[in-house]
Amino acid sequence: MSRLLWRGSLWCILGCVCAVGALRVGVGIADVTGPPAEIGFMGYANLEQSGHGIHLRQFSRAFVLADDNNSTRLVFVSVDAAMMGHAVRKEVLKRLQKRYGDLYNEGNVILSGTHTHSTPGGFLLDFLFDLPILGFVKETYVAYITGIIKSIIIAHNTLTPARMEYGEAELLDANINRSPTSYLRNPAEERAKYKYDVDKTLAQVRFVTPSKKVIGVINWFAVHPTSMNNTNRLISSDNVGYASILMEKALNGNNTLPGKGRIVCAFASTNLGDVSPNTRGPRCEFSGKVCDQESLLCDLPKERCFASGPGRDMFESTKIIATKMFDTAVKVLNQKGEDLTGPLGIIHQFVEMPKQEVPPYDPVTQTFNDSARVGGCVPAMGYSFAAGTTDGPGAFDFSQGTTSSNPLWNAVRDFIAAPSALDVRCHRPKPILLATGRAKFPYEWQPQIVSCSVVRLGGLFVAAVPGEFTTMSGRRLRQVVAKASGAKRVVLAGLSNVYADYIATPEEYQAQRYEAASTIFGPHTLDIYLHKYAELADALVQGTTLEPGPSPPDFSDQLITLVPPVLWDSAPWGHEFGDCVKQPQKYYSYNDVVTASFVSGHPRNSARHGRWFAAVERQLAAHDDAWQVVASDADWDTRFTWRRNSKILGTSYADIEWEIPAGTPPGTYRLHHYGNYKYILGGIYPYHGFTDPFEVT
Repeated sequence: MSRLLWRGSLWCILGCVCAVGALRVGVGIADVTGPPAEIGFMGYANLEQSGHGIHLRQFSRAFVLADDNNSTRLVFVSVDAAMMGHAVRKEVLKRLQKRYGDLYNEGNVILSGTHTHSTPGGFLLDFLFDLPILGFVKETYVAYITGIIKSIIIAHNTLTPARMEYGEAELLDANINRSPTSYLRNPAEERAKYKYDVDKTLAQVRFVTPSKKVIGVINWFAVHPTSMNNTNRLISSDNVGYASILMEKALNGNNTLPGKGRIVCAFASTNLGDVSPNTRGPRCEFSGKVCDQESLLCDLPKERCFASGPGRDMFESTKIIATKMFDTAVKVLNQKGEDLTGPLGIIHQFVEMPKQEVPPYDPVTQTFNDSARVGGCVPAMGYSFAAGTTDGPGAFDFSQGTTSSNPLWNAVRDFIAAPSALDVRCHRPKPILLATGRAKFPYEWQPQIVSCSVVRLGGLFVAAVPGEFTTMSGRRLRQVVAKASGAKRVVLAGLSNVYADYIATPEEYQAQRYEAASTIFGPHTLDIYLHKYAELADALVQGTTLEPGPSPPDFSDQLITLVPPVLWDSAPWGHEFGDCVKQPQKYYSYNDVVTASFVSGHPRNSARHGRWFAAVERQLAAHDDAWQVVASDADWDTRFTWRRNSKILGTSYADIEWEIPAGTPPGTYRLHHYGNYKYILGGIYPYHGFTDPFEVT
C-alpha cells in the first residue's frame, strides 16, 4: 500500500493552477455509531440479525459549500447507515435552525446513507422498515441525529476558500449485477450503448485550497455495501466505510485514528440497486454449485442460494472490495482534475408519488411521449420482495420472478390491509404481498411523499434520489438531467433524505425480481422520477422557483417499540466491572491475534460517541505509566464483541481482539476496555479496565 502514499505530493494535485473564486468549503466528520448490542440491523430484514459488538464504527461525513457570489449554501452529508429518513432529517434541520436560523433548511441539506446492511435500525419512522427491528429505537435515532449535527457544525466552522475538481476512472472486478436477467429486459438498442451491465466508473469530486491542499473528497461508485452478510452480528460500515477509512488514513497520516483526521473522504451511494460486491456470484449453500440465475433454486432441500466473494469469508471480501475502491480513488486523486468552474446551485421539492401523472419516457429515442400519460400507484410490495436477494436470501418459500399470487398469503395480506381493485390493476404484473400504502396501523408503513433534489457544482450536476435506482434506471436519470441542464457530468447520490425503496425500469418491472417487487409506486415509478428530475434540473438552470410540495407526515407521537430496555447490570461474584478475566499472552509478533475478556456492562448504557469501548495502547517510555492509543474499536484490526452471560443476573463479558498489523513498532502494549453499567437501584456509572502489559517483538 505504500506505493500509493505519494509522500512528497500528498497535498498536491498535479497540474492545478486554477484561481480560487468565491467558493468556500468546510468538511467535518463525527461518530454516529448506534447501539452496538441487542438491536436489529437495518438492511437484510433478518429478525435474528441483532448487534453484538463493533467491527467498524459508523461516521457522518459532512461537506458544506458556500458560493459568496450568489449567496448559495448547500450541505451534503454521507452517513454510514442503511439509508436516511425524513424524521432524522427533520430533526437535524430543527436543531440546525436553532443554531443558525434559516441558513440551513429543507431546500439545501442532503443526507445520504451509504446503505451498509450492518448497522442498527429503528430510526425511519415508517412502520415496515422498523418492523424487523421491533419498532422505533430511540438510541439509534438520537445517535444518528447527534453525529450528523456535529459533523455539519464542524464543517460550518471550517469553511475556507477552495475550488472543486472532478475526476473519474474505471474500476473492474469490484461489482456484478445480481439481477442480470432483469437487466436484459431493457431494449437491446439501449444496452448496446454500454459495455457492462453495471456501472464501472468511480466518480470523484475533490476540494482543494489555494495552497493546493486537499481538504475533502467525495467518491461515488455503484456497489451494495453487503460484503458483510446477514450472519454478521458486529456493527460495520462495510466496504465503502472501510474505503473511506483507508483514504482518510492515507491523507491524514496512517497514525491518525478513524474519525479524528481533518481531511474527510466519503464513498457515497449512487445507483446501486441491482449491484452486488459478491463477485463470485450466487452459489448453493452446501454443494457450492452455481445457482440457476433466474429461479435461484438449489437441488438439496432447504439449501439456500446466495452470493459471496471475492474473499474466503465476509471480512476478507470486505477488505478486498474496499481496497479496490481506495486504490482507484487515490489513482484519480493523483491525476489532473477537471476544474468545476461555475456557480453553486440547489433545488428541492417534495413529491407525492401516487398522485403524479407524466408522459412516459422512451429509452431508445431518449424523449418523453407527450401524447400519453402514466401515473403512480399507492405503495405496495410484491411477492418477490420476500424472496430477498442473493446478497441476503429471504424467508419461507418465496422465489424471484413471482407474477402470480397465492390465496393463503393474500388472506394474510388482507388481514393487515387489503389492496383496492385499483391498486391491483395499477401494480400489474406485480402480485401484491403487502398493501403498505393502505396499512395505517400503528402509522404509515411506507412513504408516499418523497424528497427530490438537484445540485449544481459548477459543471457537475448531482441528482439526490430517495431510493435505490438500478443500473439502467440510474443511467436514464443521468441522461435526462444532462439533457435538461446541458451538463457534461451528472452523478446520482442515492438513498437521500427519504427512503422509498427501489426504482427499476418499466421493462425490469415486468420480470418482478426483488428490485421490481420493491419498486413501490408501480411500473411507472421511474417515468415519474425522470420527468420530475428533468423539471428540477431545468428550473435550476433557468433560475425559476418551484412550489416546495407537500411535507411528509409526522408520526413522532405514535411511535411503538417492542425493544426491551436494559434492566440492570451486575458483576460476577468476586469481580468488579472492567476486571480482565482472560489475560493476553506475554509475547506476540506481526499478524498474531491478541485476545482478552473483561467483565462488562451492557453497551446500550452509553453511546460513547467520539470515545470507544475498546482501545489498544502503547507504553510511551519504559517503566513509565504513560500510554498512547494506537488503535480503537473503529479500526480494521480490532473487534469488540459483547456477550451476555445471564439475562436474569445481568452479567456479561466484553471480548477484545487485536490482529497486530505488519509494521507495528516493537514495544509494550495493553488492551483497554471502557463502558458503563446500570445499577440495579438506578443510575448509570462509568468503568474501565485494562490487561496486563504484553510485548510486540
